[in-house]
Amino acid sequence: MAEEQDRVLVEGARIQRMRLAAALLFGRIDERRTVNDNMRRLMGSLIVAAIVCAGCVGVSYVSKVLADQAAQSSSVGSAPATGRQEAS
Repeated sequence: MAEEQDRVLVEGARIQRMRLAAALLFGRIDERRTVNDNMRRLMGSLIVAAIVCAGCVGVSYVSKVLADQAAQSSSVGSAPATGRQEAS
């Protein structure tokens, strides 16, 4: 039981030293946590969303162009000849 209390005390002292060292190196906790962290996430999300949207638009455009070309080539092959017919 005494060893467990000693272990808890040593662990608490170690954590306190780590916190003091971090405060000395990086400043207070409210100074370290800035709005920029969330702005980076927001900007990254917007960039990813824009890339996904551009990909969807590109795929849609390419599929429409290919469908138009397929329809055009099938209509050219099945269209009746419009050449001059000689009157009898």
